[in-house]
Amino acid sequence: MAARRRIDPVAGVQALRQWAQEQDESQKTADTNAAGSVSPADRAARRRVTATAVRYTLEELAACAPGRSVEVRVPPFGVTQAVAGTVHRRGTPPSVVETDAPTWLALATGRLIWQDALNSGALQASGERCDLSAYLPLVRLPG
Repeated sequence: MAARRRIDPVAGVQALRQWAQEQDESQKTADTNAAGSVSPADRAARRRVTATAVRYTLEELAACAPGRSVEVRVPPFGVTQAVAGTVHRRGTPPSVVETDAPTWLALATGRLIWQDALNSGALQASGERCDLSAYLPLVRLPG
């Protein structure tokens, strides 16, 4: 049975595009050493965009790799179970993948590859089926 979607795909793609644009802009700002202050309202808006993008991509993963053998955690924004195999019902699942939102979204959009994230320590993965590289990127954004 397919997981029920909570994030509208159109809103999810829009959030991903906005996240990517913000990443590009912040990279340009960092490159020119221009530090701009961000208002609390802007921070809250960016957090909402990130949350929507993360939840959407987790739903995309669950749709393209249905199952419950791997738990993918992107705290504090979301978690999903995916990949066919041993069914997880209680306690710690047999395979766990955990990372932060920027790393997850970079993986989901093809801006970062699995092995680089793993090697840098930005991604923790344990268990038999924890290598999600076959499912990534989930969404290709025009660039």
